[in-house]
Amino acid sequence: MAAIPFTIDTRSFLKKGDAVSHFRAVLNRYKPGDRVSDADAADLSALLKHHTEYAAKVGPGIDHFRVMSNLHGTQSFEIVRTDGSRDDFSYLHCITPRH
Repeated sequence: MAAIPFTIDTRSFLKKGDAVSHFRAVLNRYKPGDRVSDADAADLSALLKHHTEYAAKVGPGIDHFRVMSNLHGTQSFEIVRTDGSRDDFSYLHCITPRH
């Protein structure tokens, strides 16, 4: 099977697996509760545009991203909106949406 390129506004990947590896590494750079750096936030904002529920995830606007702890000791990205509300999102869903 041929590699499927994946492109977001801030960068391009030769294949989706490279994007998965990149965003997994970004996630693992932080501890739960940490605010994501502005550089990483730019990539996350670009990635989030690929989410099937983009408008609902963004809501009134994104203030910043954080890393949160989930069940079973895993971590995920969390959107902190301009109104203070929060929502998590899966970088994997953005790269390979489940319909």
